[in-house]
Amino acid sequence: MTYGTRGVLASWSSGKDSAFAVEIALQQGVNVVGLLCTVNADADRVAMHAVRRELLEAQADRLGLPIDTVDIPQDCSHERYATLMARALERASRDGITGMIFGDLFLEDVRQYRIDMLRGTGIAPIFPLWGRETSQLAREMIAGGVKALVTCVDPKKLDAGFAGRSFDREFLADLPGGVDPCGENGEFHTFVYETPSFRSPLAVEKGIVVERGGFVFADVVPTELRATARTDRR
Repeated sequence: MTYGTRGVLASWSSGKDSAFAVEIALQQGVNVVGLLCTVNADADRVAMHAVRRELLEAQADRLGLPIDTVDIPQDCSHERYATLMARALERASRDGITGMIFGDLFLEDVRQYRIDMLRGTGIAPIFPLWGRETSQLAREMIAGGVKALVTCVDPKKLDAGFAGRSFDREFLADLPGGVDPCGENGEFHTFVYETPSFRSPLAVEKGIVVERGGFVFADVVPTELRATARTDRR
């Protein structure tokens, strides 16, 4: 991957936090030149969010940014993950990347892990959303034009019925007490199909919902693919 100019890379999950972190960075005049995302190579989907690779690439296209993926195996050890990520960061550093944006909110151990991961690479960690009160932040995301679907729910923390719902005011109002409005404790994950910086929205809809590995996943399907599937069944 060659980014073409010196600038900042965004750690991209396909979800609302990374998307809004990029929005804030762009508003601040940060030169964002690319995205980096971890993909489950066996499933060909974004790790944990379970978003199809084609939709990940469509997000990058809507932002007008190149995307580099770190493809990891299904049961990836910490050591293997660290090795693969180090290689990606080495490539980014060679290509002139000077900073990396993360959408982390308040988990100190995760923040420290990011800092340690980048130490010695010449790439500075950037946390545009860090320390923001998450109830207000969630409302700000929605009011700011971030539109997303919930793709993954941890049923130990949140009812499975929330999988596939829109991340909107009604969703926030229905969350039970103790669940972080941004899902920062792993309660849920999302897929963003529209932000102010997308050149156009992505046409998607909720697909099948499955339980796998202790989590509940709602597939996000490109609308044209769903329309074809309906036609084929007739």
